[in-house]
Amino acid sequence: MHRMAQRGLAIASTIALLVTAAGCSGDDGSGPGGASVPGVTDTEVTVGTHMPLTGPASAGYSKIAPATKAYFDYVNANGGVHGRKITYKIMDDGYNPANTQQVVRQLVLQDKVFAILNGLGTPTHTGVLDFLKSNRVPDLFVASGSRSWDQPDKYPGTFGFNPDYTVEGKILANYAKANLAGQKVCFLGQDDDFGRDSLAGVEKVLGAGAVAVKQTYVTSNTNVAPQIGAFKAAGCQVVVLATVPGFTALSIGTAARLGFKPQWLVSNVGADHPTLAKQLGAAAPLLEGMVGTNYLPMQNETANPWIQLFTKINKEHNGDAPFDGNTVYGMSVGYLFVQTLLAAGKDLTREKVIEAVQKGGFQGPGLVPLRFSAKDHSGYGGQRLSKVSGGVQSYFGPAYETDEADGAVNEYTATPAAPPANGVPTVS
Repeated sequence: MHRMAQRGLAIASTIALLVTAAGCSGDDGSGPGGASVPGVTDTEVTVGTHMPLTGPASAGYSKIAPATKAYFDYVNANGGVHGRKITYKIMDDGYNPANTQQVVRQLVLQDKVFAILNGLGTPTHTGVLDFLKSNRVPDLFVASGSRSWDQPDKYPGTFGFNPDYTVEGKILANYAKANLAGQKVCFLGQDDDFGRDSLAGVEKVLGAGAVAVKQTYVTSNTNVAPQIGAFKAAGCQVVVLATVPGFTALSIGTAARLGFKPQWLVSNVGADHPTLAKQLGAAAPLLEGMVGTNYLPMQNETANPWIQLFTKINKEHNGDAPFDGNTVYGMSVGYLFVQTLLAAGKDLTREKVIEAVQKGGFQGPGLVPLRFSAKDHSGYGGQRLSKVSGGVQSYFGPAYETDEADGAVNEYTATPAAPPANGVPTVS
């Protein structure tokens, strides 16, 4: 090829690369002067999530994302947010971290979603934190209580939703200290941040060394007989469970088979009675007396205006699916995301949505406040205790707030906000 022709080709190639690079810059919302924002048009905003629709954690959790989508469909039917309809892409990761990385890459790189919303699981979501950060994708309201989501200096675009597991452990231990004093306390937790953070909270209240037997499980092994057998052999009287629903049911069922009947104190992520009762079937009465935690309205509180709203939406937009705590959770996430879009404004960018969350001030179904600020990216700051009695799970006592450090566990007495008349938030 002639030298001049070669030079012309090289220049053309360079220009093409520059144009491509400029186009990529606009794709990620960083382009100057109103460049396009991934997942956002004048009429639509597209977000995505990873959820265990199948696999060891699918029991109950597979209902969360459809419930969130149902709330979005309701909002869309009422005009959307700033004139935009919300499209929610739900990807099944089977609670397998390798799958999570694959589906999240697809959502970000191929589907060009605006944000990842409520990705579920501690081991699964941990594996995509750096990827989402490097691609500057808002990582909103992670469905887990790991303290990993609350690192604003390291992950400025990541925010939690659940109370963190240490807060939860402190509240459960506070109950044990006040009501089960002198009894031998033992602990079973998932072998990751979920179990470790929860145990840390329990020991902050009861003291290091106060937990007589500590056991862990992995979701790939559904035999928990060795752990439960160890509790029985040690004479444990109280067992704290930091378990997903399937392993809560497994633990309680296995204990019954071994003739072991402790007082169960169960993390909110694994304490939804309808989910557990379905798992246990005819053995559901084993749940009698189980103490759990939660921070959202209980699904059986039919006089609660939030439950009335969500029940209506469930019938109209979710095929009238069985209504449980996972349904309430999913719609609560949807309500918070709509509030966030409204607060971010009509000229939506990724930066504005992060600023809106950090500004805080959201009021929704929660029994305690969300903590969002520039320095705090954790979610709800406390919980309320529940107990199964006569086959019905009900709240008792006050809600509690505390921190993940050594602060006291304090009662929270303010009345939760009521939903707007049409169920769609307005700009606050």
